Amino acid sequence: MPFTEATALAVFWSAATIVFYIGARTLHRLRPCWWLSPLIVTPTALLILALTLHTGYRDYIRGTHWLVALLGPVTVAFALPIYEQRALIRRQWPVLLIGVLVGSGIAMTTAWALASVLGLSDSLRLSLMPRSVTTPFAMAVSSDIGGLPDLTALFVVLTGVCGAALGDAMLKWLPLRSSLARGALFGMGAHGAGVAKAHQIGSEEGSIAGLVMVLAGLFNVLVAPLLSYCLRAFA
Repeated sequence: MPFTEATALAVFWSAATIVFYIGARTLHRLRPCWWLSPLIVTPTALLILALTLHTGYRDYIRGTHWLVALLGPVTVAFALPIYEQRALIRRQWPVLLIGVLVGSGIAMTTAWALASVLGLSDSLRLSLMPRSVTTPFAMAVSSDIGGLPDLTALFVVLTGVCGAALGDAMLKWLPLRSSLARGALFGMGAHGAGVAKAHQIGSEEGSIAGLVMVLAGLFNVLVAPLLSYCLRAFA
C-alpha cells in the first residue's frame, strides 16, 4: 500500500492524540488539579495544533477514526465492574435502581429543558440529552435519537470534568459517609471522569462509581429513545 498524504495525516494526528494524552496524564499526576485533567488538556492542545496547521475537524477525525472505533471494546469491558460488585448489587439493588432511574431521568430531562429555554435547535437538544453517561453509551444514544454523536462526545467531556470538580467540592459539604453514597455521587454525576476521581478517594468508591456509570449507561440506551419522543411530542 503506497504511503499517501492521507496516510501520513492519519499517522500524524493519531500520534499527536496519543502523545498529548500521555503527556496530559503525566502532568495531571504531578499536579492533580481538575483544570489539568487529560480531558481538558488533550483536546485543548489538539485544538491549538489544528488551528496552527489550519486543519478542519473532518480531516482530524478521518485520521483518528480508529481510536473512536476502540470505544466498542471499551463498552464490553464495562461488564467487569458489574461482575466484581455482584454481591453489592444483590444487597443494594433497590437503592441502586432508584438512584440510577431518578438520576438519569433528571439529567436527560433537565438537559432538554435547559436547551429549550436557551432556544437551541432540535438536533442540539437531542445531542445534549445523553451528556450524563460515558462516551460509548452517549454516542450510541445520540445516534439513535437523532442527535450529533460527535457533539454529544464534547458535551460528555464537559459534563465529566465539571461533575468531577463539583463532586469533590460537594463531598466537603455533604454528610456522605458511606462508600456507596460517595461512589454513586461521582458515577452518576460525572461518569468516566467521576470514576477516576472516585478511585482516588478509595477502591470501593471507585468500583461503585464504575458500577453506577454502567447501569446509568444501560438505562439511557433503553429509555432515552422513548423519553426523547415524549419530550418532542409535548414540546
